[in-house]
Amino acid sequence: MQEFRGVQSASGEAAADASSASRAPKLLDRVRHAIRAKHYSRRTESAYVDWIRRYILFHKKRHPSEMGAPEITSFLTWLASNRRVSASTQNQALSAVLFLYRDVLHMKIGTIEHLPRARMPVRVPVVLSQDEVGRIMKHLDGSLWLIVALLHGGGLRLQECLELRIKDIDLDRRQIVIRRGKGQKDRPTVLPTAVIAPLSGHFEAVKRQHLADLARGFGRVVLPFALDRKYPNAATEWRWQFVFPASRICTDPRWGPPTRFHLHESVVQRAVARAARQAGITKRVGPHTFRHSFATHLLEDGYDIRTVQDLLGHADVSTTMVYVGVAVMWRRAHARAAWSRHHGCRAHITEHYDQRLRRNTIRSRWSFQTGEAMESTGISHFARAFALVARSISA
Repeated sequence: MQEFRGVQSASGEAAADASSASRAPKLLDRVRHAIRAKHYSRRTESAYVDWIRRYILFHKKRHPSEMGAPEITSFLTWLASNRRVSASTQNQALSAVLFLYRDVLHMKIGTIEHLPRARMPVRVPVVLSQDEVGRIMKHLDGSLWLIVALLHGGGLRLQECLELRIKDIDLDRRQIVIRRGKGQKDRPTVLPTAVIAPLSGHFEAVKRQHLADLARGFGRVVLPFALDRKYPNAATEWRWQFVFPASRICTDPRWGPPTRFHLHESVVQRAVARAARQAGITKRVGPHTFRHSFATHLLEDGYDIRTVQDLLGHADVSTTMVYVGVAVMWRRAHARAAWSRHHGCRAHITEHYDQRLRRNTIRSRWSFQTGEAMESTGISHFARAFALVARSISA
């Protein structure tokens, strides 16, 4: 009970560590150390610490070592019945509590009865049409326009886009290299031709800001892992700066001297929601919607499922297959409407087109299983995606 004392601020935590290094670390500090030792993301660390804290507070601040499977069951049941959380939220809370017992306290809690992991619902992603993407982007400008253009033109996740550094964008090869994406995996993706000119101007503005920071004695940036010790001068080099830096310099004892971090994700989320309202879009639009639209538009344009999987960075093709259904529904609806307008023989044409779509879907799955690429030319699939991306962003 003495071990759990809540979540302290970063400055207070650093002062406590300096003055009482001989005392045993607090429970939540032990959780943080275990998460960082496994190289989990910062967002996972924040979520796990918050769920563990809520689990302890729910049981009137009893120490977790005094509790077990019945207490975990009651906590998760309360979340599902009283708080009515979603299945993904309930599973995240369960994962956090299990991590506490298995990796921090090293305790066996036994079987959690009558409460298996919540079944995840199967949802259809929200996808924007080419026209809707263009209407939204008309209400964005500056760096926010560039961010949305990269999200839709390269299929990036929001955090992947914000964590881009100058060295990760190759204007000559028209390629973006995403470092430490989801699952700590790197991958290349396309750089839309339509953003090269505005991105070059953005680089010049960011470089002027960086030179001004250096003149004032700042100009440092956060480096991954221990690169600041391996390369002492890298933190002030131009190539390591963020493509979309924050508007002000911040100080965090965890990262050392004052640094200029990247733009916060909430800035982009609010801007996209506001632009969607101004454009009169009734769909629920967020930054991740442009990634869904990128994948669906590629499939609608005839690219094979394996190409889309590589560009999105999916480990399993079944994750990418969800976009096949969306693309098939779109193409089927447009084909039916076009043929019915021009020929008036909807029944025959619909049956013929449905058979063709089924054959294409089977070919895509067969291609993945046999390892054969469905490419009719020798052109790289990265280069073949430029035409669609440039057309959609310029619309």
